[in-house]
Amino acid sequence: MAKFHFVEDYEALVKQLVETMPLDEAMSVAVGGDFEVFGDLERRVLSYAGLRDGMSLIDYGCGSGRLAHALGGKLNVEYLGIDIVETLLRYAASKSPQGFTFLKHQELNVPVVSNVADMICAFSLFTHLLPAESYIYIQDMHRVLKNGGRLVFSFLEYEVPSNWTIFEATVAAQRTNAAPHLNMFLEKSVITHWANHIGFKVLEMINGDVGHFDGDALGQSVAILEK
Repeated sequence: MAKFHFVEDYEALVKQLVETMPLDEAMSVAVGGDFEVFGDLERRVLSYAGLRDGMSLIDYGCGSGRLAHALGGKLNVEYLGIDIVETLLRYAASKSPQGFTFLKHQELNVPVVSNVADMICAFSLFTHLLPAESYIYIQDMHRVLKNGGRLVFSFLEYEVPSNWTIFEATVAAQRTNAAPHLNMFLEKSVITHWANHIGFKVLEMINGDVGHFDGDALGQSVAILEK
């Protein structure tokens, strides 16, 4: 079976990083850099969105574990991290509490039974997928969430000045066929349409350049949806 574009892109990227950098640096760069800084910021985003002790969390696109690492010692949650690259998952497990679970999965679904998760997060996941792929994932995340459960995800949008810089860099890389992976932008109106069709309630969408989380901004915008 042929691999999805995002599987091929990230397996190749991680392989190249591991071959050319020390492991800790490669694992940080693979998820955008500043491993501990952004991991803690993602933790604060989820706390703002309602994550509490005793809840179940699925971290879809967990990468090398920056969020899992930040959660350790801060919140007592039932954690499942899912990603497409085995190297990232092994590193994530080494940086996380022993009770956290990690799973390799490369299909367009969530490999979990229905109505079990209190929260699902997807940081820098839909930013690298085609719109139809993101929609399919969000549909299945709705299935997996409990009633009242929340989906929290980040997205790129043209409205945010720093995101426009990403778009310009993507255009420049595309001109020379040097883009390492897809960068996809979503607008708030699109997310609202998707939520209406799937059955989510939009609780909040926060611009990526607003210091909404203890004075800090994620850089990417954040959507908080409720089943």
